[in-house]
Amino acid sequence: MNAPAITVRGLVRAYGPVRAVDGLSFTVGRGEIFALLGPNGAGKTTTVEILEGYRDRDGGDVSVLGFDPATGGTAYRERIGIVLQAAGFEEEFTVRELVRLQTSLYPRRHDPDELIDLVELTDKRHVRVKALSGGQRRRLDLALGLAGAPDLLFLDEPTTGFDPAARHRAWELIERLRGLGTTILLTTHYLEEAQRLADRVAVIVAGRLVALSSPEGLRTRGRLPTVITFELPAGTDLAALPGLTGTAEADGATVRVRTHSPLVDTWRLTTWAVGAGLDLPGLAVEPPTLEDAYLALTGEAHDGR
Repeated sequence: MNAPAITVRGLVRAYGPVRAVDGLSFTVGRGEIFALLGPNGAGKTTTVEILEGYRDRDGGDVSVLGFDPATGGTAYRERIGIVLQAAGFEEEFTVRELVRLQTSLYPRRHDPDELIDLVELTDKRHVRVKALSGGQRRRLDLALGLAGAPDLLFLDEPTTGFDPAARHRAWELIERLRGLGTTILLTTHYLEEAQRLADRVAVIVAGRLVALSSPEGLRTRGRLPTVITFELPAGTDLAALPGLTGTAEADGATVRVRTHSPLVDTWRLTTWAVGAGLDLPGLAVEPPTLEDAYLALTGEAHDGR
């Protein structure tokens, strides 16, 4: 059995009296997409910078690809790729020139043209960086992070600023990288992104791990309610609704029923409406999402649900 790509045990990093990372422990399997989630100030960035070898730790043990990042040096850096949330480019280079330059720095490397094709910049190969759109620059970021054919890729907020179509294309690319065997550590504020991509999710609050599971495991573990939403039929009010196991609340004509027995309550509502010759406009049944589970774990407000 292969050793984990990342092993973290009892990680501590303090800034004066404040522990930004406070006894954090987790592992990341080889070939896994692992998402690190948490509110601003939770310690995610500090943790990732320690794993990348750019920040010292005050305590605990860290192994990444068999290296201690603090002492791994060049041999370690040749095995990882890093895609920062924001990066600067030499604007006068063409895409191909910049990718060729980056790949030349590594003893093990991707072919520059294959890499450009992989990130879907084929038709921009000879375009100068200054002429690229924001989404194209982000794909170039990814190409540069992959230049050394890394075993492990650190992705920091990879789709910030993307429109929905571009975000979905980026997700497909990240999934292809997993298919090639690349281990990916992802930080993101898009909970839909984590739910779509991650094999497992770690939630950090105030430097401590509060949950670690698959997205589906986190979504179901808290026994969060399903929400049934519909518009009240004309001439009715909440008092007219049938007996439900859940709690019904009205916001104008919109009713939300929070229930742990969605099948039973949906059946009671629809049976009542059919029997009374009524319609339930906008009827929707929304199971709890990873976002709901995350907000419950971190204690952040969640309006509208």
